[in-house]
Amino acid sequence: MHRRMVFAGAALAAVAFAGAARAQSIDELVRKKKIVVGMLVDIPPFGSMGPDQKPVGFDADVAALMAKYMGVELEIVPVTGPNRIPFLLTNRVDVLVATFGITPERAKQVWFSIPYSVLEVWVTGAKKHEVKTFADLKGLRVAVARASTQDQMLTREAPGAQMLRFDDDATAGQALLSGRADMLGCNHLQAMQLIRDNPTLELERKLVLSRQFQGITIRRNQLDLLQWINTWLYYVKNNGELNEINRKWFGEDLPPMPTF
Repeated sequence: MHRRMVFAGAALAAVAFAGAARAQSIDELVRKKKIVVGMLVDIPPFGSMGPDQKPVGFDADVAALMAKYMGVELEIVPVTGPNRIPFLLTNRVDVLVATFGITPERAKQVWFSIPYSVLEVWVTGAKKHEVKTFADLKGLRVAVARASTQDQMLTREAPGAQMLRFDDDATAGQALLSGRADMLGCNHLQAMQLIRDNPTLELERKLVLSRQFQGITIRRNQLDLLQWINTWLYYVKNNGELNEINRKWFGEDLPPMPTF
């Protein structure tokens, strides 16, 4: 019995030591003179691969600004949605700047900074349609991806709309462009691309259905690093540098974002 207790205690100590060894402070990153950042490269303009096959986009610029203030070299490692957390937890990257929405479920595995960006779901349509509330959608044909967040919300909040459901966002977008639909419910990245690429249609944002706030992501129990990142984000939000990056990639100012 005593030996089993000793073994259990040693095992717990090993786990604790492994956690401590994995933890990383701002001082350690500065001594290393490099920060390795995981980033999605399949969701432009947040992130994509440039002509030189190097990651570019909003997240890449945010990571570069963070490295500049930290005084270290930046290395960006492309990650995917499914492997973001595994790459972080196995030390393949130091932090994630990867369009990662802040949720309580994810916070069981990782820690999030205060928000630095937001992904919105919009209703988009031509200027000729006066739409300021859900009630204004009555009688209009609204294209959405079937069973999406926008489908569920508009079905609930705009019962007078004529819902046109398609298999994916791209097909729903084509319905708007071809005139089969009057409005489109989709994420703001797709909407902004359609607005830019089709100026003659005079498309514009009508309603914001939801906002998903993104945070820079670190391993748990890295309080020192989290404090530095939050302080840096607070600073670059207030001096306008983060807003400049947002205007560069999205053509508009950062929306108000919560803190915690």
